[in-house]
Amino acid sequence: MDRRGFLRGAGGLALGAALAGCGPARATGGPVTVEVWHGQTDTGKKVLDELVADFHRTHPGIRIDLGGGVLADAMLQKITAALASGSFPDIAYVFGSDLASVARSPSVVDVTDLVDAGPGFWAPAREAVTVNGRVRAVPALLDSLAVVCNKALFAGAGIPLPAAGWTWADFVATAKKLTDTGSGTFGTAWPATGDEDTVWRLWPMVWDLGGDVIGAGGRGIGFADQGVRVFEVLRDLAAAHAVYLDPKTGSEQMYQAFQAGHIGMVATGPWQLPDIADAGIDYAVVPLPSFSGAPVTISGPDTWTLFDNGEERVAAARTFLTWLADPAQDVRWDDGAGSLPLSRRTQQLPAWAEKTAATPGLPVFVDALENARVRPVHPAYPQVSAALGTAIVAVLLGRATPADAMRDCAAAANAALIIPR
Repeated sequence: MDRRGFLRGAGGLALGAALAGCGPARATGGPVTVEVWHGQTDTGKKVLDELVADFHRTHPGIRIDLGGGVLADAMLQKITAALASGSFPDIAYVFGSDLASVARSPSVVDVTDLVDAGPGFWAPAREAVTVNGRVRAVPALLDSLAVVCNKALFAGAGIPLPAAGWTWADFVATAKKLTDTGSGTFGTAWPATGDEDTVWRLWPMVWDLGGDVIGAGGRGIGFADQGVRVFEVLRDLAAAHAVYLDPKTGSEQMYQAFQAGHIGMVATGPWQLPDIADAGIDYAVVPLPSFSGAPVTISGPDTWTLFDNGEERVAAARTFLTWLADPAQDVRWDDGAGSLPLSRRTQQLPAWAEKTAATPGLPVFVDALENARVRPVHPAYPQVSAALGTAIVAVLLGRATPADAMRDCAAAANAALIIPR
């Protein structure tokens, strides 16, 4: 998924000097080079290239090198190997769910002061970069989940569009009504690879039922009971053949089917709206359903993680991220690369208002941030996610009952949580 954003704040730097373009200069008089493993695909890379070019014009003492690295999906493995070898970049784009694993390295820079001095990040963004009370990275993306509906399919089935406050029972009933096996139309869709894309869509359901990813004390999961009820929703969708299961990583087939008019509604983020609009789909965006009727969603913040390659390069990297997250730059990134504003200051800019006016449904994703939660920044989260992903696929494919799938998930996830890390 293409999810991104940035940071503002200078902390221990001389903030005025940074904003004036007087960033760190080497004693030799040459520029300081900051190596960035950006993790972006073509669209995000294009926007980042433009921003870096502007930064170079105002900060002659710093050069940003966007070469090297890998796409964000493979960044954890790349960074882990780099830390082991002692040759790592100054900045890397790290998924929020991977930050706790990376932050165990003493080479990761504490950036609490940087984030404190920022533009006032949304709470989910701040929470996602905090490990054991210390800010170990800077926010690099903000998004949320909502449901995008194909208005033509709803009209053709004689179904009114959902409204805020609808329930998961409503969702299942609607998906069944939208499904037409004769035309190859499904009511909804779900990734079925068992990876994090499969898993993160489920956490709002767990939280709404009063569960949590990790239980009190941290020695076991916090969703053993809630997970069974959540799995029952997936079972009901699958049993009715109302859910298209995407077998490929990245959900590309799922989104292609939606954009071709074969899926009635899909839970997704704001990054998908440009492609949906380009496909000519007349769509509407509504909040996620819930069990309780109360609004709940998930935000999947990603991070810019800083690594210590010496005082000079750390200072230059901080200067770059300070500039990059200023609302004037943040809004350009949000517009071009599909992120939500990292702060209300960006949200209040005329440029974002213009973006909102030109993108139907976008305000629903921004409003959802008021009730968004994030996955725990915990080193065992990847193992918990893997166990849950396996269970979700088993239920969707009819290979396990909700109770059996939850039992197997709990056994694997609890084992990961009791291993010292």
